[in-house]
Amino acid sequence: MGLPRLECVILAAGSSSRLGSDKALVRVGSRTLIRWLVDRITERGIGITIVASEKNMREISEKLPDSNLVVNPEPHKGRTGSLKIGISSIDISTGPNYRLLVVPVDRPGFSDSTLERLIDSNETCCPMRGGRGGHPLLLSPIDVQRVKASSPDLPLRDIVEPFRFEVTDRALHLNIDTPADIDSLWENIDSVNRES
Repeated sequence: MGLPRLECVILAAGSSSRLGSDKALVRVGSRTLIRWLVDRITERGIGITIVASEKNMREISEKLPDSNLVVNPEPHKGRTGSLKIGISSIDISTGPNYRLLVVPVDRPGFSDSTLERLIDSNETCCPMRGGRGGHPLLLSPIDVQRVKASSPDLPLRDIVEPFRFEVTDRALHLNIDTPADIDSLWENIDSVNRES
């Protein structure tokens, strides 16, 4: 028996206040950050739902016209609320009972090999480096239901307990908050594509 189908939610509704420009739309080489993430995930045959804000919805839609884009009107309430909006959209469009890859747009430093490890999992899990958890997060179908039933302002760490697997991804903990973080991602782009 195969694994339940896999869906993906990219969380891109954050305010980007520290960066000063929208994180999803910063340049990574010739592409925007969100396009780079979408390309990495869709080439593996995974359906993506992007949760945007009212501020960046139009621009993301222009950059990714074929994407399933939904808006969180209250992104200040936290990522769980955005995730619940993404889950609701998937439930409506393709039905329940799926595993879910949760990708915050500002945490892009996971390697392709880490992505493959998550895709092959049936349990809620995430990568870690040096004993510290990172992203993306893979949710089992049961934990997708737990998130659906939770309060939108409850942090994910209070809802699910992922199994953590050790990786060597040098950029795993990179958080895109400053222009220097964008430079760091670009400097590590080759290792993101090949580390295991």
